[in-house]
Amino acid sequence: MDQSTIPRASERQQAVVELARVVASAIDAARVKQEPFFHLEFDRVFPDDLYRQMLDAMPRTASYRHSSRKDDILPDGTVTRFKIDLFPEYIRVLPPEQRELWGVVGEALRSRAVADAITRKLEPALARRFGPRHRGVGLYPIPTLTRDGPGYTINTHSDHFSKGVTVQFYLPRDLSTSHIGTVFHSELPNGERPPVGKKVFAPNSGYAFAVDRDTHHSVDTVGPEVRTRDSILLTYYVDTQPFKFLRNRAKRLGNFLLNELRFGVRR
Repeated sequence: MDQSTIPRASERQQAVVELARVVASAIDAARVKQEPFFHLEFDRVFPDDLYRQMLDAMPRTASYRHSSRKDDILPDGTVTRFKIDLFPEYIRVLPPEQRELWGVVGEALRSRAVADAITRKLEPALARRFGPRHRGVGLYPIPTLTRDGPGYTINTHSDHFSKGVTVQFYLPRDLSTSHIGTVFHSELPNGERPPVGKKVFAPNSGYAFAVDRDTHHSVDTVGPEVRTRDSILLTYYVDTQPFKFLRNRAKRLGNFLLNELRFGVRR
């Protein structure tokens, strides 16, 4: 591992601040797209050398937790989605070098600098959903390293309103699986939701949108030619009002306890 990029413990906070600055700059430079709904497209989110290290430090699938979504489990019992939330309590099971790298990435993605860049760039869409007080809406970030396998799919949907912003950073090595990106859909007056474009699953790229009633998207079934569909989902949950504040943190605690139970059984 290149120690000039992933520092010793004494330099860790400096690395977090610098990475947060770089990611925020990439968000500021994102392309704004109006169709089929307001969203952003990113290029070169992470520094090139760090991106290569992230690919080399991908955890083995056994380190992830299984998705609990019913549709992520095939009839034969095969699980098609695995996840690791990039919080210290989850990644502590990883080998030291992986733990250090993903700890820096996770903390940077949870930073105020990145959140401010996202909300600034998505302000028109956030104002549409939340109205004139949109700048005061609290958002709780959860960055999740996600691995999808053959058979994974997700039907057209617009995300639950507990989410304020959805961000996805793609993590392939090359363009050989460029066809497995997220599909965006429009909404016709008769209720139909035809696909209008697919985000190319390109290295170090991604997209973001403020969740609303018309932010319809899907993923085509991942075929057997794909080994893994790796990405980071950075979800900002609405964090206003005491109930939502407590719910978001209770969800983190609950997932941690379930994760401990799973790994406890494996030990």
